[in-house]
Amino acid sequence: MLTLIFLAVLAGLSRASDVLEFTDDDFDSSIEHLELILVEFYAPWCGHCKRLAPEYEAAATRLKGIVPLAKVDCTAHSKTCSKYGVNGYPTLKIFRGGEVSGPYDGPRSADGIVTFLKKQAGPASVEITTEVEFEKFIADKDASIVGFFADKQSPAYTEFQNAASDLRENYRFAHTSLEALLQSQGVDGDGVILFRPPRLSNKFEDASVKFSEEKFTKNKLKTFIKDSVFGICPHMTDDNKDQLRGKDLLVAYYDVDYDKNPKGSNYWRNRVMKVAKSFLDQGKELSFAVAGRQSFGHDLAEFGLDGAQGELPLVALRTATGDKYVMTEEFTRDGKALERFLQDYFDGKLKRYLKSEPIPENNDGPVKILVAENFDAIVNDDSKDVLIEFYAPWCGHCKSLEPKYTELGEKLANDPNVVIAKMDATANDVPSPYEVAGFPTIYFSPAGSKMQPKKYEGGREVSDFVSYLKREASNPLVMQEEPKKKKKKQGDDEL
Repeated sequence: MLTLIFLAVLAGLSRASDVLEFTDDDFDSSIEHLELILVEFYAPWCGHCKRLAPEYEAAATRLKGIVPLAKVDCTAHSKTCSKYGVNGYPTLKIFRGGEVSGPYDGPRSADGIVTFLKKQAGPASVEITTEVEFEKFIADKDASIVGFFADKQSPAYTEFQNAASDLRENYRFAHTSLEALLQSQGVDGDGVILFRPPRLSNKFEDASVKFSEEKFTKNKLKTFIKDSVFGICPHMTDDNKDQLRGKDLLVAYYDVDYDKNPKGSNYWRNRVMKVAKSFLDQGKELSFAVAGRQSFGHDLAEFGLDGAQGELPLVALRTATGDKYVMTEEFTRDGKALERFLQDYFDGKLKRYLKSEPIPENNDGPVKILVAENFDAIVNDDSKDVLIEFYAPWCGHCKSLEPKYTELGEKLANDPNVVIAKMDATANDVPSPYEVAGFPTIYFSPAGSKMQPKKYEGGREVSDFVSYLKREASNPLVMQEEPKKKKKKQGDDEL
């Protein structure tokens, strides 16, 4: 009997979760005194959340006593999720002292979560106490921001630490009061210097940049770092790609490998930089980067480029609004082809690249087929409310949804004001402002408000879609009537 009780207790303990669960009632009070916590905002029906769950649980167990992990069910505690701008699942955010520090954009594996958070649990800025430590710190493959302070009680030191705390997830910080280092770097009192990676050293820009404002403030330091950290043409990697994207960006893709072939990697980069600097010196606004064609094969495919063969860089440009341009002329060693491409871009002569399947010859089905070439004509018709499913052919959830989505289209086939549509987001460019990070992703594009589409987060049954459209549609829905069942006549069942 005692053995059975012991096994029952043991089984209960094995099921106990190391992931904390918060509600609308206790969220703020639970996190306000925590130095660091990772919170997952999720929905029970979300497939991505289900896949993350075992990894998140394993990470929570390994980080127990170091960094707590928590979760909030947004279907039951919508107030908290709304407060923190959650509009997709799972959303992971890092909190420090009860305030949002930023989104968690790291790996979704237990190992990745543990490694990332262990780094975050340490000080935002490491202290350098010797010249050897300094040389080692600035020799890293990433940029290094170092604060030099004769007095660590100074207001400048405090502002530096605050800036480091805010930006620690993306950049490396260190500080020192070593007199020999202050002298060697020409710092009198307080100073901050950004050191670019030595392997990216070039003749077109300085290897380091000094903060030149008279007054040290957190916001001024953050602006200085963000404006200076990448220089004219950084090496885009998986770690920094999100910081580079979101602005007008030209990328040269080739065999970049700074570990095995730094000289060869800089050969083409220097040619890009020479042309880039000539345009930037004219006051033109554009960001530049180089990237490994093997690491960014997906990006190349999005531009219709094949990065499998060839030595010469492939050049593509994407604007902040999502417009894409491809350099069709072969890259030349003298940089003239790149010059011509950029001049045509700034003169407005380039034709935008659009990845699109052919427009369907027949599109009279209950669910309209969208491709990039007909998206604007169908979705952006200001007189129509449009529900759009962005799917992938290989996606299991999309296949499960298909019959229900078709049934919804059939129910609303006679409604002149509502369109049910779908697009293969793997074969077509998804236009701005739509964002698709998983499948299926569903949006509602309201009539008269086409630049403010609403992401659909409801259930996946036909009745769920109908209820949603009844609330959101601009006009009352016109539904096909269900066929009436015939009443049985008396005696029909008699033998």
